[in-house]
This record gives sequence, structure tokens and C-alpha cells, in this order.
Amino acid sequence: MAVLSISRRTVARSVRVLGVASASAALALGVAGNALACDISEFSAEAKCDGDKGVIAVTDVDPSGVPATVTVYLQNNGADLKKVGEQVVEGSREGVTITFAENWKPNAEYRVHVTAKGYVDADIKPNLTTPSTACKKEKEKEEPPAPSDTPTPSDSASTPAEESGTPAPEASQSESTTPADTASNAPSPAAGESNLAETGANSNTGVIAGIAAALVVVGGGAVFFGMRRRGANSDR
Repeated sequence: MAVLSISRRTVARSVRVLGVASASAALALGVAGNALACDISEFSAEAKCDGDKGVIAVTDVDPSGVPATVTVYLQNNGADLKKVGEQVVEGSREGVTITFAENWKPNAEYRVHVTAKGYVDADIKPNLTTPSTACKKEKEKEEPPAPSDTPTPSDSASTPAEESGTPAPEASQSESTTPADTASNAPSPAAGESNLAETGANSNTGVIAGIAAALVVVGGGAVFFGMRRRGANSDR
């Protein structure tokens, strides 16, 4: 009976030990399974260039492929300035990458938040800081061309016809000749006015000349008659 009693006690202890070991193993596997399912350490973010455009790339290397929502925020002095975008990603052991189009500026800061219900609800640490060089450099201002001695088209256009060697167009007959109607409509000067213009005398010159001629005739006649009378008196 004693031997049988010892055997039962041994079996009971063995069962208890096996139960505790099984429970411990199950608990450990469960914790490990949850740890491998999805973790914030399996996510990474990077600011890159796609040609001359900026993008923010987030990579998920979760082998279990648990769907996770990734949200990107632009930071300013430790606060969210704007929400860049939100996407859902299902990771893999090789890694799955999603991109957010963002024309980021050099040395800008972004907060990347990951949410997987029941697994993770945290930010990728540290925050993402963009490179110090932008994807597309600003176009340098063009320097004005140095002045040259070669005349510009505007200078050649302003050069007189004699200097350029091209004869100036002759004025048409209608432009160079005074219209006949203009001359015929102008009043013609009087005869006296034309004589005055030629001799330089005024309009009384003809009258004075006539009076002088009359006086000469009268004087000559008086002299003639006086001499004739004197001769008649001498004959007596």
C-alpha cells in the first residue's frame, strides 16, 4: 500500500510540474507572438527625392503583415503645423514602402505616427528631419549681358538714311510743289506796290515827278516868251 501511495504522489507531482511548464511556455509564446506581430521598431521614415519633387517614404518590415495606419505631420516648434497625409500599409519581412508627396524644405521636421489596433499606437522616434539640400535648386538669376560695340536693331533703325547708305525716299511732286490753287488765291500786288518794291520809293513819287515836269514846262515857256519879247523890243 505504501508503494502504491508513493507512486500516486509522484504522478501527481509530475502532472503539476508539466502543467506549470506548459502554462509558462504558452505565456511565453503568446508574449513572443504579440511582440513579433507588430511593433513601432519595425517602421522607419525617410525624406527622399523623386526627380525634382520631394517625397516622404515610410517602410514597414512587420513579417506578420498587420495593417497599420501611417500619418505624417509637418512640425513647427514642437507642434503639428499641417497634416501631410495618411495611408494604410501591410508590412512584410522584405519590407513594404509607402510614399507621401511633399515638397519639403531643407532641415524641416516631420512627425510620423503609426497606429495598428491592438498592437501599436506611437510615433517613429526620433522625428524625421529632411536633408539640408532641396530636391530642386532655385534657378540662379541671370546676369545682364555686358554692353558691346555692336549696334542693336534699335540703334540701326534710328540711324539716318545717309549714314546707312540707303538713299532717302524722294518727296513726291505733290509734297514738294506748292499747289497752284494756293498761289492763285493769294491777292496780287498792285502796280504801284510793285514799282515801289523795285525803286524803293513810296507811292507819292509819281505825283512829285509830274509836278516837277509841269514846272519845267512852265518855266521853259516863260523863258521862251521872255526872250521873244526882249527880241521884239530890241527891233523897235
